[in-house]
Amino acid sequence: MPSTSSRPAVLLVESRRATFTDSVLSRDDVDVVLLRFDSVPLSEDHLRRTAHLPTFTLRTAAPLHEEAARYLRWMKGTPGLPRPRFFCNPNEALQDRAQRFAALVDLPHLTPRQVAWVRNKKTMKDRYAELGIPHAAYTAVHSLDDVAAFAGTHGWPVVLKPVDSDSCLHTYRVDSPAALAAIPPLDPELEWMAEEFIRGREFQLCAVVARGRVVDAYLSKNPRPILEVLDGAINANITYAPGEQLPVDPRALAQRLADGLDLPFGYLHGEFFLTDDGSFFMSEVAARLSGCEVPANHSLAYGFDFLHVILDTYLDRVPRPVYTRDRAVGDLLLPTRPGRVVHISSEEELLRLPGVIDAHLDAAPGDVLDPPRASHASTGYVHVEGATADQVEQRMQAVLDHFELKVDHP
Repeated sequence: MPSTSSRPAVLLVESRRATFTDSVLSRDDVDVVLLRFDSVPLSEDHLRRTAHLPTFTLRTAAPLHEEAARYLRWMKGTPGLPRPRFFCNPNEALQDRAQRFAALVDLPHLTPRQVAWVRNKKTMKDRYAELGIPHAAYTAVHSLDDVAAFAGTHGWPVVLKPVDSDSCLHTYRVDSPAALAAIPPLDPELEWMAEEFIRGREFQLCAVVARGRVVDAYLSKNPRPILEVLDGAINANITYAPGEQLPVDPRALAQRLADGLDLPFGYLHGEFFLTDDGSFFMSEVAARLSGCEVPANHSLAYGFDFLHVILDTYLDRVPRPVYTRDRAVGDLLLPTRPGRVVHISSEEELLRLPGVIDAHLDAAPGDVLDPPRASHASTGYVHVEGATADQVEQRMQAVLDHFELKVDHP
């Protein structure tokens, strides 16, 4: 017999976003069935914490329609199993396959066109062009010669990136023909694009959408553009205090994007640039949780359970968040570099620094570090609060001045 629970049930794609998963699992007003992809590595701790949950493991080597049919048989043949009517995928890399699976098992989902708009960076900007949203010039490229030709029209620097990636993986700022010569040959297994380089300040936009309307939107600033963190710039995201004056109307911008992308519910995340003369350029947009600790920054700045609000939108609810704080909060990713850790500042000493309200280290003496060339690479993070985003940034710089990481060769 199926579950007789009156609670709604959601099929949740399992990912390494442990904070969101733990938030969902802590709730007593929703039943959860996990959709696990066998291609996603999970920690032993995660597997222990979710061992009690009904879990369907999707075999990524098998045809998707066969896996969907197997899931439906599993549902029908397992007594007492919750019957999900809702679907939530917080995993960027699984967006296409996860949404197609949801469609095959008759759950709410993004269409292939919507997935392309929020995942394929060229198709995304094609949509911006249709909507009249300002954006950088761009083109598909198949070789480094194509990149040089694009620069001949639009000038150097040029941003070179795959059309389907995240965290700045395989993304390069190319400053000159000489710098282009140092770029590895383009992987033919990937689709590539060249993009005009925008000089300006970078911001992040997050919003929750319910029944097609933006419930609210939250704005963050990056002290330095995300691409620059690959070369050692400060790596941080700072949510503006609710009472601060903002450079754009985040709610209006989020609604324009949600309307243009036909997003009916869920989490909308994007980045944009403002140049010194005030010009606006939309960068990228996604329909999933933002990276690093950005959702936690919003919760801490506004004083509410942001993750609770997020899930509600996937359950076809219209949440009404209640805010209890007015401060700016940001996450500062702590520096990393290759080698064996000899010494690293402790969480306890970081917590004694002005404005630091939380500290989390992923590295300890004796660990061997081999960080990827990606925007999320770090040895941990701290949360820093302040009256304004500018004060938070100043306090973050003081943390970096104090932080010590000593390594030798493994």
